[in-house]
Amino acid sequence: MSTHVRHPIWLPALKAADARTFASLYAVESFARAMVSSVIPIQAYEILHNEQIVSILYTAVSLLGLSVTLFMPMLIRRFARRWVYTAGACLLAIGSLFFVTHTLAGQLAGMLCRVMGASALSITLNLYIMDHIRKTDFMQAESLRMAWSMVAWTCGPTLGIFLYTRFGIYAAHGAVAVFAMALLALFWTYRLSDNQSIRPGKTRPANPLANIGRFVAQPRLRLAWLIAFGRSCFWTTFFVYGPLFMVITGEGELAGGLLVSAGNALLFMAIFWGKAGKRFGGRRTMTFAYFAMSATLLAAGAVGETVPLLTGAFLLCGAFFTIALDALGSTAFMRSVRSYERAQMAAVYRTYLDFSELTPPLVYSVVLAFFGLGSVFVTLGLLAAFCGFMTWRYLPKSL
Repeated sequence: MSTHVRHPIWLPALKAADARTFASLYAVESFARAMVSSVIPIQAYEILHNEQIVSILYTAVSLLGLSVTLFMPMLIRRFARRWVYTAGACLLAIGSLFFVTHTLAGQLAGMLCRVMGASALSITLNLYIMDHIRKTDFMQAESLRMAWSMVAWTCGPTLGIFLYTRFGIYAAHGAVAVFAMALLALFWTYRLSDNQSIRPGKTRPANPLANIGRFVAQPRLRLAWLIAFGRSCFWTTFFVYGPLFMVITGEGELAGGLLVSAGNALLFMAIFWGKAGKRFGGRRTMTFAYFAMSATLLAAGAVGETVPLLTGAFLLCGAFFTIALDALGSTAFMRSVRSYERAQMAAVYRTYLDFSELTPPLVYSVVLAFFGLGSVFVTLGLLAAFCGFMTWRYLPKSL
């Protein structure tokens, strides 16, 4: 009897987490967020009846979400990653409950839950990736992750608009809750664990302000943040002002959903951009993508409301080049951050998303007070040109 061993046969052995593991998690998460990416700005416009006030609403939500992002390392230290990830998925579902009220208060609460949930999911997933994927494989893993999310970001926005217009608000936001719970089930099935061999040093700063100072003191981390900020500004503009542009110019809500879905359909090109980055180098590929994105945005702004469908075509071209930055941009951070401070620096790095949702609506609300809707795309094009110059000038050639 002393040699008898009880084996936990009810727990099947799982293979080690790899790029496909994180690609599948991100794909399901993308469905949970993409379903209402076109519905939320249209719903906000129905409540407020003014695109400038919609910009202010997005600014307020992003400002509140920013503080949550900065405190995320404390939550991870206190509750462990798996519980923070779980809370992020639950927040996406809770946000749906607020959205279905179709009130200003419900819209604000729903958008805030969505921002906080996305922040928790993004930071923890990046930490898991850096624990389980080798640095030399980051570029391939990230391009695969973007490509797998293509179906979600292609079908999700149009499907969400279809459910919203045909079956009502409960159908659109109910689908989000379903995918959020599916994400939660998949995550716990994989049983990902924290890497115990990589722990933050005890003397390292734990408070958000100290983490920001530590991040800003490292030039390569600053550049990685700028690269991510620039491409995220494009998607914020594309998801919010693309559908609004189609509605305001008379093309209709469905046209707005189709525009977003068409842009997201190009995500399958992430595999192509990943190979281009490996062939020509990340620095050259990202610099080219930024300048090309800038050219298409300036063209979209020049056409403006005179030919809405042509403007939409230019925006789709911009999306094609932005996907190169989605596939390659995060490698600049992952290959620069020190292992012992990944949680702290990942939280600060993640603020690019909060600032990309905060800054453009704030700037656009001022620009729209003097110019037409096309000025939004011109403003973004100038930012893309600046980011392209900084990438070419300061990103190491060895990346």
